[in-house]
Amino acid sequence: MLLIPLLNHNEMLMKGLVGNSLSTFQFINLRKMKFFTCLNLFLGICFCIEAQKPDLNLKKKGLSGNPVFEGWYADPEAAVYGKQYWIYPTLSDTYGTVKPIDENSLTPRQKLTINKNYLKQTYLDAFSSKDLVHWTKHSKVLDIKDFSWAEFAVWAPASIHTNGKYYLFFGANDIQNNQQLGGIGVGVSNNPEGPYKDTLGKPLIDQFHNGAQPIDPCVFKDDDGQVYMYYGGWGHCNVAKLSADLLNLVPLTDGSYFKEITPEKYVEGPFMIKRKGIYYFMWSEGSWEGSDYSVAYAMANSPVGPFTRKGKILQQDSTVAKGPGHHSVIKIPGKDEWVIAYHRRPIGETNGNHRETCLEKLIFKPDGSIEPVNISFKGVFKHRLQ
Repeated sequence: MLLIPLLNHNEMLMKGLVGNSLSTFQFINLRKMKFFTCLNLFLGICFCIEAQKPDLNLKKKGLSGNPVFEGWYADPEAAVYGKQYWIYPTLSDTYGTVKPIDENSLTPRQKLTINKNYLKQTYLDAFSSKDLVHWTKHSKVLDIKDFSWAEFAVWAPASIHTNGKYYLFFGANDIQNNQQLGGIGVGVSNNPEGPYKDTLGKPLIDQFHNGAQPIDPCVFKDDDGQVYMYYGGWGHCNVAKLSADLLNLVPLTDGSYFKEITPEKYVEGPFMIKRKGIYYFMWSEGSWEGSDYSVAYAMANSPVGPFTRKGKILQQDSTVAKGPGHHSVIKIPGKDEWVIAYHRRPIGETNGNHRETCLEKLIFKPDGSIEPVNISFKGVFKHRLQ
């Protein structure tokens, strides 16, 4: 939106708009300037309030638009299954008219949460698309009612299809120490849209190891079929190996079950891809509510590192949105084309939980490094899977 710029005091002096007296002509023009300034500010506020709704005009032109679907969703996990794209995000905040939480219905553990907003995050929705532009919502593909140990703060899912089944890993309960029940769990389904059910009856990882809070899982299947999990909050990241059925951990080559691989400035949200034999490890850094929230990456010859920070690839643009981060990446099947999914906050939005899901192209340079991503309102072009 084009806003009429405000003239500072010196500019107004130069134009004769302030001083000991104003002519009638100057006074009228000053009043007009104030009117249009207020109008623009009002329209800007309206723009921010509606910013989480997709731009249907862009979709008609074959663009995904950003955000790609309506609602406050964060930590998008993107995947390609068959002839459909999928996004599994965190419910960042409820949207629209919602009944207030009944305090009397809370469990003893729920009453101890450090953030009341976490009590809304008791399920995961999913979205599917045939072309990256038009998305269908699948409500509550995973719900805490199917996990006896999970009570709130269901966050940052990671998705994988193997063994003929679909697996959805997630963090729950936001545990603050090893005496609290929670951590990283896994749901299993016969379909990408769920429902995802608990097969363990407990978290897969329920303790702090190497200082890493058990949240934000990423699952990565290497060319040899081995599946690795990268996870961790509180500024620490671990890698672990999963068993063939993905329901247990197996030792790493050194006999340990958790190897710390924390790169410089790491905060949370790890993600791994492999391209032309190179492992690209990515993560979020900065404060999740701050303007410094962003994504950086490293390149390595091994899935377990070492990972040396190379630089940022995603950061805010004050003309578009704030605090982009906690991303995932998909490859367009059959092509060396990549798409990054991430969340961000609209300009003017002050609620840290009001985050929207967006898509952009991820471009590699000839030397294999990644070009910085330009966040936009347009998003990506339509691409129907064959």
